[in-house]
Amino acid sequence: MKVALLGAGRIGRLHARLLSATPGIDELVIADTLADRATEAAAEVDARAVATLEAALDEADAVVIAAATSAHADLIRAAADRGLPSFCEKPLAQDLAATIDIVRRVRQAGIPFQVGFQRRFDAGYAEARRMLASGELGTLYNFHLVGHDPEPPHEAYIPQSGGLFRDFSIHDFDILRWMTGREVAEVYADGDVRGFPMFAKYNDVDTAVATLRMDDGALGVIEVARHDPLGYDIRAELYGSKDSVSVGLGPRTPIRSVEPGVPPQAGPAWPHFLDRFSAAYAAEFVAFAQVARGEMASPCTANDGLQALRIADAATRSLHEHRPVRVEEIAGR
Repeated sequence: MKVALLGAGRIGRLHARLLSATPGIDELVIADTLADRATEAAAEVDARAVATLEAALDEADAVVIAAATSAHADLIRAAADRGLPSFCEKPLAQDLAATIDIVRRVRQAGIPFQVGFQRRFDAGYAEARRMLASGELGTLYNFHLVGHDPEPPHEAYIPQSGGLFRDFSIHDFDILRWMTGREVAEVYADGDVRGFPMFAKYNDVDTAVATLRMDDGALGVIEVARHDPLGYDIRAELYGSKDSVSVGLGPRTPIRSVEPGVPPQAGPAWPHFLDRFSAAYAAEFVAFAQVARGEMASPCTANDGLQALRIADAATRSLHEHRPVRVEEIAGR
């Protein structure tokens, strides 16, 4: 199978390395709007650079979209027009209306399609999901999800990010749906600029929390921050009637105990998401190769991308309107 990788930035280069090592992918062609980036990425993995994105699509059996966010929707449409199995990093489009349109277009085209929510392929999250589904945790009482970046993005990124919940917490909203098998019913969010005034210029925040009510009554909190001086901190804690478990708590978690006699971390903290989820990214593409060959259904559909965005939009509306927001207020169900 020949795969076209569209986009050769930071995440594109990671994907190039992973795709070149994925069983069942025999050839990789890479294209980018900046030709030099495609050439450099191809040279790193013994792939072939192609002059344009359209040329790459025309010769591919499947496509992986890792281009700039503003290009995602048009590239998905171009792949759908060619009937190509497609993988796209989040988000599918730049706003809710465009995302709804893309989901409809993918459905009409009937192409195999997978969204890049890599946490679904992380062993810890998968085990938590299994324990919930099997009943080992019992009734889920509440949950706590943490998302801290080590450093904020550069200022030029902020106005195009969509805001903290759409850009960062959308991964938490997706993994919560996936782990629990339930939908978020209501969100109440708050936030502030605690360390980086540049966010205020774009009506955004660098620190936020959201209280969520699930459709079965389970309650939880998501907390998110653009800066953590210790490293990249992504965790989930689930508290049930039979057991309590944590995902992401280990020797490289960037948090330390101040209790007497508790030993320090055994290893360096996770520096960023590419390290923390390297195995999950690899497993994600093994799955996509199977999806593209028609061997399995998509484990993360275009509609999954839409439903996570609806929760993020509800959280964003709640943040700005200072009220609880029902997810049913957001179009796209």
